[in-house]
Amino acid sequence: MKRICVFILTLAATAFFAACGGMTENKPAANNANATNANAANPVASAPTKEILLAVDKQANEAFLRGDGKFFEGFLDDKFVMLEGGHRMDKAAVVKMIGSGKCDVKDWKLEEPQMAMIDADTAVLTYKGTFDGTCSGPDGKAMKLPSPVRAASVYIRSGEKWMPVFHGENLIVDPKNPPAPPAKSEAKKEEQKKDDKAAVNSNTGTAAAPAKATPDAKTDALVKIHQSGWEAFKAKDAKKFEEITTKNVSFVDPMGMWISGQANVIKVWTDVACKDITKVSVSDGFASAISPTAEILTVKGTSDGTCYGLKNGDLYQTAVYVKEGDAWKLAFMFESPAM
Repeated sequence: MKRICVFILTLAATAFFAACGGMTENKPAANNANATNANAANPVASAPTKEILLAVDKQANEAFLRGDGKFFEGFLDDKFVMLEGGHRMDKAAVVKMIGSGKCDVKDWKLEEPQMAMIDADTAVLTYKGTFDGTCSGPDGKAMKLPSPVRAASVYIRSGEKWMPVFHGENLIVDPKNPPAPPAKSEAKKEEQKKDDKAAVNSNTGTAAAPAKATPDAKTDALVKIHQSGWEAFKAKDAKKFEEITTKNVSFVDPMGMWISGQANVIKVWTDVACKDITKVSVSDGFASAISPTAEILTVKGTSDGTCYGLKNGDLYQTAVYVKEGDAWKLAFMFESPAM
């Protein structure tokens, strides 16, 4: 499961907006920069619905297709983060990338929109996106966008708006029939490592390293809770999961599946077809506050053994924790397989 070579990791930031496009008949307007602006795009804070948030993502896609980085300066919340190939990108890096990108997307189709409230001021929207088109890759060449994908956007209440603080996408695949990674010689593997590093530099315009911001003071405590979740996964400990998750917890798994509700999530995590897992670990923890009672934690988790008959390895995870009383609990998580 963790070995799947998912093309979207190379274009995670690019696919963020390309898969957020409207239905097939919606084409980017030639001259709608003023009509579709960041202030008009974000819905009023009082009534978040999946329809409203999906409409917002569609408007963001139009701006992305125009390469309108300025739109996203007002559209994205200042706390926005996303992972690209395991590297944490902040708002500035994403805005810069958008302004230098080029896309040619012919058709879009969005299906299966779902929304879950993380807490009173935080919501997550998810949907399935299928589309036909290309965006420029790290080398400037057009690269076909992956399809279908499961997308997830986390929005927070900011004054009279709901603004995105995270977005991620996974290719939807059948765990019993995953795509095979391309064969590489040993020489090619070393060359690819250099290419991967260069790709991050090209996309972000920064060094291939996590954002230079200082991790939140709660990082160590949240990493400890997250580690306990991995230990519960190894032990198939449903009781521990009940202790560290909210009743309305939801997540997107590496196969592009959306699961919501504590009972459903725990069933997946305890029934997953995994064998011989003896070691699990969490590293590269970095937490940042998105509200006084909510934090985004990005980590790399890993385990030995196998799942679905495939050798396990690294997973990049973005987790939203909320405070319930004196305890921090997992409310949403997005998992992406490492390349």
